[in-house]
Amino acid sequence: MNAPAPTLLVTGASGQLGSAVVRHLLDTLQIPADRLIVTSRTPESLADLAARGVTVRSADFDQPATLAAAFAGADRLLLVSTDALMEPGKRLAQHRAAVQTAADVGVGHVVYTSLPSAATSHVSFAPDHWGTEEALSASSLGWTVLRNAWYFENLAYSVPGALASGEWATAAGEGRIAYIAREDLAHAAAVALSSEDTSNQILTLTGEQAWSARDVATRVSALTGKPLAVVDITPEKLIEGLKAHGFPPVLADVFASFDAATAAGDLGEVTDDYRQLTGRSPTALDAWLPANLDLLTKAH
Repeated sequence: MNAPAPTLLVTGASGQLGSAVVRHLLDTLQIPADRLIVTSRTPESLADLAARGVTVRSADFDQPATLAAAFAGADRLLLVSTDALMEPGKRLAQHRAAVQTAADVGVGHVVYTSLPSAATSHVSFAPDHWGTEEALSASSLGWTVLRNAWYFENLAYSVPGALASGEWATAAGEGRIAYIAREDLAHAAAVALSSEDTSNQILTLTGEQAWSARDVATRVSALTGKPLAVVDITPEKLIEGLKAHGFPPVLADVFASFDAATAAGDLGEVTDDYRQLTGRSPTALDAWLPANLDLLTKAH
């Protein structure tokens, strides 16, 4: 007799990445809805999934006691890293509780969304990811770590304002980023979650090329017909500028750390892991930019 097909669970299913993963599970990979459990702090926002036959549950990572009931019955679980960035240490505590609960309730395998070079990255919240990877390694669970490269979508934080002023101020220097589309990462997570592979592995999911700010600026300028000069500034000046634009100090430090990480080469590694996992190429910059120009040209 064949073993029953595993039940798959996605946390953070009302978020942008989580909701895209669920869509890929149902529509791209054709996983039957009755094999899926999704969790959210706002389960009422997932009524459309409930209507399709997906099991929708409430899970609040700030209340670890809610996680056991949320995770019960899942064979494989996708732990989408939470958005708790404003309080240092909070996100790692949430993730550790989730890993412990998954082990306690009998989940077999956890897929986790991390970031490249988690142990050494200059990104300010990299220790949250590295600590979660360590918790998985120390647990009884099987695990797949997806070290997701920088989203193309993150360009929306800097490019619209830069286009408006004609200057992109950056502390990244000539550092490069192997950008990848969030949609591609969602597809990869769906493939990893629904896989029958039970081996422990770390995959670094990147685009097929790494780009500097000047590479991106040249293309955006050509597409929009607007001048866009890249201006090199120090990390200190960047933090000052972000605060002047209303960023809370904690968030200004986080954003400045992205440029520091880029300058240090933490986000520039290019791997073939995405193709190995999914069997297809990730979206290229020159395809993504024209398709998403509205995201980069509207003021935030």
